[in-house]
Amino acid sequence: MKAFVLSSETRVEIREFLNLALPLASAQVAQALTGFVDTLMMGRLGQASLAAGGLAVMIFMATLMTGIGIVSSVSPLAAQAFGAQEPRQVGQVTRQGLWLALLIALPMMPLMGDLGEMMRSLGQAPEVIALTDEYLSIIRWGLLPALWFAVLRCTVTAIGRTRPIFVMMVSANVLNVLGNYVLAFGKLGFPAMGLAGLAWSSALAHGLMCLGLLGYVAYHRDGCLQPYRLFERVLRLRPATLKQLLVLGLPIGVVTILENGLFTVMTLMVGAIGTHVLAAQQLALQTVVVVFMLPLGMSYAATARVGQWYGRGDWPGVRRAAMVSMSLTVAVMFVFGVVFVLFPTPLISVYLDVHDPANQPVLQAGIAMLTVAGFGQVVDGVQRTANGVLQGLQDTRVPMVLSFVAYWGVGMVAGYWLGFHTPLGGVGIWMGAYLGLAVAAISYICRFRLLLKTR
Repeated sequence: MKAFVLSSETRVEIREFLNLALPLASAQVAQALTGFVDTLMMGRLGQASLAAGGLAVMIFMATLMTGIGIVSSVSPLAAQAFGAQEPRQVGQVTRQGLWLALLIALPMMPLMGDLGEMMRSLGQAPEVIALTDEYLSIIRWGLLPALWFAVLRCTVTAIGRTRPIFVMMVSANVLNVLGNYVLAFGKLGFPAMGLAGLAWSSALAHGLMCLGLLGYVAYHRDGCLQPYRLFERVLRLRPATLKQLLVLGLPIGVVTILENGLFTVMTLMVGAIGTHVLAAQQLALQTVVVVFMLPLGMSYAATARVGQWYGRGDWPGVRRAAMVSMSLTVAVMFVFGVVFVLFPTPLISVYLDVHDPANQPVLQAGIAMLTVAGFGQVVDGVQRTANGVLQGLQDTRVPMVLSFVAYWGVGMVAGYWLGFHTPLGGVGIWMGAYLGLAVAAISYICRFRLLLKTR
């Protein structure tokens, strides 16, 4: 029997991919865990603060993730320029990415501070509206630094330097947790600011991440970033490059909206079934979101590696980078899928007392949902990484259409039918959503194979 041996090129690709992916994925997980801690602190402030804080964070994160999707077009363009050994082009793309982030943030920041009327029309309680407005009026100041950080993250990832990203994100998130405790509950001589304290702490954390990465890029002591001249003529707008970034980035932003929208509407549908099912959904979804940060970070690395080979015009390298990134994603997500299927009760016990008879309906629904999620982890990871591969090839418009068909045409429709026209209920809604993700994964891989055939 012939032994399976990896080629030297594949071993090198695995090493290079992991050098990028491990810091990125770890940083994303750390950020997700910080969100979990934030939620716990909101709960300690009271029911109204928890409701308002959850709503405000959802609005802010939807805005932020859409903006990040748009500016992430910096990554494939910078990676292509890096692969083609055009350092000045890397700098130009970065500078215009910073301008694009500013152009996104300027109209969005005032809007986030004036959503009271919209929430009132949606039937939110006056106390919740006031607290949500207060939180958003503060956290919006973190939007621009967060988008600038995303631009710089794309650039340093594209040129193969991700460890500073991990250091900056973990450090800022630790400070965010400490700041939450001090400002929200009035420690170390500070007044107790409640939900506003959490908002100030998060806004400051975004600012610190941006300043930290900016300092690394501007003053890195070994001079390795000098050839890129990232801030040369930074005040100069280049409409052609901005247009290129928008053409690539807008479809990525739309895909972000479509994916987030799928799970938002899924939550609303689950809520229509029953309170205990909705509670189970929130517990299961919080767990899934933390794990999803791993393929998200891996997708960033996939975009960079594929983009670098694409810039060199090396299509065997493109194929190798894509296969390595997706294969490693399958391996990682398979492990977590097994954990979800075999150990759902210990996972749920993190959130509630599983021995309390009153919690048994939530527990049983949560076990069923985590089991479905366990079987769906691989397809969720693959669809995210495969999309990152296509972004590395600067292919974003067709994946946007494929995403719409998969998420909403298949996932939403199947979830609604299984949830409300079969005995499956909330579990059926989850099964429909993962069916949509599976269709997305298959369609992205087929798109990639088609692009390879044309070369």
